[in-house]
Formats: sequence, C-alpha cells, structure tokens
Amino acid sequence: MGIEVPKPIISEESLRFNFTHEGGYGNRIRFLKNSMGLWILERCRLAWSRDGQEYSYSELAQLANEAAPFRSTIDPDDQSFFNPADMPAEIMGYCRRTSQPCPSTIGECVRCILESLALKYRFILDQINSMRGTRIRVLHVVGGGSQNDLLNQFTAEALGIPVLAGPVEATALGNIVVQAISTGRLADLAEARNLIRKSFELRQYAPTAPDQWEEHYQKVRNSFH
Repeated sequence: MGIEVPKPIISEESLRFNFTHEGGYGNRIRFLKNSMGLWILERCRLAWSRDGQEYSYSELAQLANEAAPFRSTIDPDDQSFFNPADMPAEIMGYCRRTSQPCPSTIGECVRCILESLALKYRFILDQINSMRGTRIRVLHVVGGGSQNDLLNQFTAEALGIPVLAGPVEATALGNIVVQAISTGRLADLAEARNLIRKSFELRQYAPTAPDQWEEHYQKVRNSFH
C-alpha cells in the first residue's frame, strides 16, 4: 500500500515505519509498505479444504457478512501468520495471547481476517498521511484483491474514504500501455491511464458507518506494528 511520488521520501519516519521505494516507469517512485493481504484467508481456505470443508470466496464472504462485527482483531503482519502449518489455529492462538475471543465459526474467522486487513490498511494510511503532509482522499485497489467486495467495503469503512476497485489485470495492462507509449501508439503516461480508466469499469465503495469503525480502530491501533 502506498503512493506514487516524483522522488524518494527519505526521513526518520519513513525508516521507523519501514517504508520502501520501488522504481517505476518514467522515473516515478512507488513509496509503499508491504502488508500481508489475502494470504491469510487463502491459507485458511486451504486448511478448511484439507478438513473436507470446501468454500468459494463468495461463500466465505457471505458467512463473514453474517458474523458479528469487531469480535476479535489480529495484526495481519505478525510473524505468526507468515507461513504456519495451520492458519486457523494460528489465528486462535493470537487471539488467546491477546485476551480476545477466539473465532468459533468459519464466518467469524473470515470476518476477523477481513476486518483486521481493513484496519491495518487504515494504520498504514495514517502513516502515509503523516509523512505526506496532506490527506489522501481516495484509495485505488488493483489486482486480484479488487474482486473482494466485502474487503473493499470494510476498507472504505475503516479508512473513511471512497475506495475504487479495479482493474483486476493491472500488471498486464501496465505492461501493455508502456509498450504502446514506446511505439508511439499512446503519447504519454497520462493518456495511457486515461485509456485504462475508460476501458474498464471501476467499482466504488463508500463508507456507511465510519464512526463505528473509527471507535474500534482507536481501540486496536496500538496492537499494530
């Protein structure tokens, strides 16, 4: 998660917050912080599948949507979630260590994961805003994760700003338009981005209960690192 900047942001804060810089087309810089993402859910789905419980992502989202909110929160970037043999058991262990209720159903586990990811994104957004000096007003989600409607809605709620999701094949599209620029089919990066924006439908998610999410975020923000 990050922003595009014309030059690196080198400061005590960027070091302390563990942000990094990636070079991009046209000498632009992606200033970002890596976070776990949907890896945790994928590993849970694999563990449930080994136990004979097969669920599609839409089914898991429905179960999560039916579960009670804010029951337990994990730090998705805690080392215990990097590659455990049993991800659901690791989530329960984290909740026990932090004196929180353990998820007792698959829906509660999925909701815990998705809420925690959204809240961690808020944590990272706050760090970016503090270093940038101005408030980000919209978040763009691209790639495979842009297809998770419930996570996108949770993210809009946690951040308190609109979320625009899509396109899914962002990496391939970026490659295509850079080649089009190099062969003269497109004039520059601005034209390329405008073409992508007009060619693919973006889904927008707006916060509906920001006060509830803000209250919970303030309770759990110190557990993130």
